[in-house]
Amino acid sequence: TPHPVVSFIVRAVDDILKSSFGIADGLADHNRVTVLDFACGTGTFLLEVFQRVFDTIGGSDSGRADLIVREHLTRNMFGFEYLIAPYTIAHLKLSQYLRDQGHPLTGAERLQVFLTNTLEPMDPQPNFNFPAIAAEVAAAQKIKDRQILVITGNPPYSGHSKNNGAWIKSQIGAYKYTVERRPDVASADGLGPEEKAPLGERNPKWLNDDYVKFIRFAQEKMDRVDEGVVGIITNHSWLDNPTFRGMRQSLMRSFDQIYVLDLHGNAKKKETAPDGGKDENVFDIEQGVAISLFVKKPGLEKGVWRGDIWGKRLDKYERVAVKSLSDAVTKRLKPTAPQYLFATQNEFVRGEYDDYWQITQIFPVNVLGFQTHRDRFAMSFTKSEMDEKIEALAEISTSDAAIADRYGLHSNRDWSLPDARQAAREGRAKMPQTVAWRPFDLRWSEFSRVTMDYPRRELLDHVADKNNLSLLCPRQVSTEVWRHIFAADVPAESCLIANETKSQNYVFPLWLFRQGMPPTENLAPDFRAFLDGRYGQHFGAEEIFGYVYAVLSAQAYRARYAEPLRRDFPRIPFPSETENFEDLSRLGWALIRAHLLRELPRRGLAAYPGKGDHTVEAVRYSPDEQAIWINKTQSFAPVPQSVWDFYIGGHQVLDKYLKSRKGRVLTLDEINHVGAVADSLAFTVDQMALIDLGDRKAFPEHG
Repeated sequence: TPHPVVSFIVRAVDDILKSSFGIADGLADHNRVTVLDFACGTGTFLLEVFQRVFDTIGGSDSGRADLIVREHLTRNMFGFEYLIAPYTIAHLKLSQYLRDQGHPLTGAERLQVFLTNTLEPMDPQPNFNFPAIAAEVAAAQKIKDRQILVITGNPPYSGHSKNNGAWIKSQIGAYKYTVERRPDVASADGLGPEEKAPLGERNPKWLNDDYVKFIRFAQEKMDRVDEGVVGIITNHSWLDNPTFRGMRQSLMRSFDQIYVLDLHGNAKKKETAPDGGKDENVFDIEQGVAISLFVKKPGLEKGVWRGDIWGKRLDKYERVAVKSLSDAVTKRLKPTAPQYLFATQNEFVRGEYDDYWQITQIFPVNVLGFQTHRDRFAMSFTKSEMDEKIEALAEISTSDAAIADRYGLHSNRDWSLPDARQAAREGRAKMPQTVAWRPFDLRWSEFSRVTMDYPRRELLDHVADKNNLSLLCPRQVSTEVWRHIFAADVPAESCLIANETKSQNYVFPLWLFRQGMPPTENLAPDFRAFLDGRYGQHFGAEEIFGYVYAVLSAQAYRARYAEPLRRDFPRIPFPSETENFEDLSRLGWALIRAHLLRELPRRGLAAYPGKGDHTVEAVRYSPDEQAIWINKTQSFAPVPQSVWDFYIGGHQVLDKYLKSRKGRVLTLDEINHVGAVADSLAFTVDQMALIDLGDRKAFPEHG
């Protein structure tokens, strides 16, 4: 962990002990203060604590220094480390530091750094072959069981955590619900007993990240004492990701004061500074990070405060090196149900937005797009290419190793190559069908578990081989700009809109197909009742779909609700006037038809002049020529800059379509398709402008 970051956290903890706990010597108080670095590593945090203690007492030459070492640093400062190499380095580093200060360890003295898994309580067992290890485990467990005033450190981040012991799994359960009060007219305050409300997350896997488990460990320790402080640096996703709303509420219930300093630097979200400048991470990682201070002390003013530091890495180091907690974290937040966000919000806009219908409340049946986890094999440009792959699976004379080498196939926990080959031999592989892979980019796939990990039940039931229409949009996005909407009439892949895990798109089918029953609209009954009552007439499912599509395509809507759109499924406003609803519905439906290339005003864009072999060698755009060149002699023109620059989600549409065919000889259908897509995008630019006008008319406050 960078020294300026460690220094800030340790100074902040020291200041809190002095100002809020009334401990005059802060970390140097040997009677009240105990410190645990729960992810010790090479001892960086403990070394900073040692230095802070010496600074407080007047340096290592102070008359108290040797007593502080013997009665405090070697008795009240603890560290847990799971790996032998950093554990050894921590002992060497801290011992050498004390030696350099003129206070070396003597005799049987040792530092209280233990080799143990923080998240796994151990029942010490005698180990006659390795008595030292048995003693280490027993000593570590005593620390886990004792009261600690300060917990600090930089816990590991791993979404695929291997810390899955029974104890920590049971503890993480506390983050999988929120606590709500049931209205009770019989009570004096109108509030009834507390009830647990499950989050209802289909895939709450990010709650299993290691850093979340370490936070839960620290919280559980603090729940067992009257007062304490936790100062850490972690992944910053938990601050506003909806999956962590139960975690945020739980922390607010455990701690009196919470301070978060978001250091940003999230390359995955392509974060930039508010002034448009570069925003860098303080670590050499892609995931943004934040410093958190959790304070438990009865009598303190309860609240959550936030600060943000943007910019280049060295600038961030300089700022945290000199700033105090009170200087860096100044904005008071008001986290409220249902999200309990630890993020800056426009409260007026957020309150307005929260009154709208969330898209999941409109279209209740929805599912994450399908995932193959082996696109090279499961996705093909042509039906014959996909047929050949299925035939290769079924070929008895070809070994598993040869098939795996040819297509880069590897078995995993969700898919087995031998099982897939057996299914192909028995004729259980389905006929290839068209699927939506990226915007305007249809591919062929054997759409079942024979070739992919997750074809998704809802897609199999309601979309595959059905004449249906689906709305595609993500729950969250990792970009500053929300442009994450598209339509499909075939099964859609989860990364159609964006490649980032956080921005994967959900599929909302318009119609539901159940065996033995006619198709029914995928509209929630309470929403249908609301809409019919609001307008006094019954609009068709396609009209509603068109209206929703128009709203989500409106630039004014996207700008006004930029913050909440990044954090959860979109919410849809509905105008009071019927004609405004109808106008937007027509505009949205025309845009849907254009995106499906069904009814498209042709403009003659992206003609294909020049002779050559039609091979996509290198894709480049020439603004002067308004041309997309694919090799030295062949290009598509004219293509206006606005069409070339057009993004759907995280994909620059034409650039993505052509670059994904690098090295491929374009077919006549593909060449014609580029022209159709260019015309569709040009129509989209114009249609979005009309939608914006209609949006402002329907919702004047957007303008």
